[in-house]
Amino acid sequence: MAITASMVAELRAKTDAPMMECKKALTEADGDMAKAEELLRVKLGTKAGKAASRVTAEGVIVAYTEGNTGAMLEVNCETDFVTKNDSFLALANAAAKLAALHNPADVAALGELPYTQDGFGPTLEEVRKGLIGKIGENMSFRRFKRVAGGVQIATYLHGTRIGVLVEYEGKDTAAKDVAMHVAAMKPVALTSNDVPADLIEKERSVATAKAAESGKPADIAAKMIDGAVQKYLKEVSLNNQTFVKNDKQTVEQMLKAEATQVKAFTLFVVGEGIEKKVDDFAAEVAAQVAAAQNAA
Repeated sequence: MAITASMVAELRAKTDAPMMECKKALTEADGDMAKAEELLRVKLGTKAGKAASRVTAEGVIVAYTEGNTGAMLEVNCETDFVTKNDSFLALANAAAKLAALHNPADVAALGELPYTQDGFGPTLEEVRKGLIGKIGENMSFRRFKRVAGGVQIATYLHGTRIGVLVEYEGKDTAAKDVAMHVAAMKPVALTSNDVPADLIEKERSVATAKAAESGKPADIAAKMIDGAVQKYLKEVSLNNQTFVKNDKQTVEQMLKAEATQVKAFTLFVVGEGIEKKVDDFAAEVAAQVAAAQNAA
């Protein structure tokens, strides 16, 4: 059977596979569109396997709320280009909704929830794998935070790279302001007492080194160290930070004036803590050329 350009275009639209791969699949399937699509799915799956080992340091933060139930989720990919892909964004938003409504125990349990998209399924994980093959780039669900029952929820997304979820009681406007403040000032804890011990110890060691360099007597050096640690605790705890919209009051003072109480907050920044791979583009092209010559 003759393989026409329109048949190749139709298969490419269905699978998003390269043009020559579509033509090869149609030729092998003797023009049977369904069989050709299945052949490509197998090939795309192989591509997905190769892509799955690559670093995903880009991505998006998404959120979903329904009443007093909500979730915020980070989905990673390899390049910023994919963060604008409609299929990738649909997957991310669907995952946030599933996390909010079904309360999975962890990312693995989230992946087992029922979901279909772009011809893939029947679970969220299978859709993820399918899209890795279709788009040709690794992507992964990294983490999510779910809140339900009792408290009110406010979310704020700064573009797609920073997300904040605030659990509170009181006024919506005050909570939204706090969420925006957290995105801007990035506190590490709600109060000074909540700052993780390892961060305090790290700050204390820096202060100790500075005090030693100063050559001050031991008693004065000790006061310098304590002063530095106390200053740090105020700077990184939400309640003690100067409110971004009014530098005359702290966040705690603003909340008190608004009769609002923040119970907890979660801050996600895309790729935070993930080591990014720096590609040497010239070397990559040279390697591809060499591989092509060897194959020939």
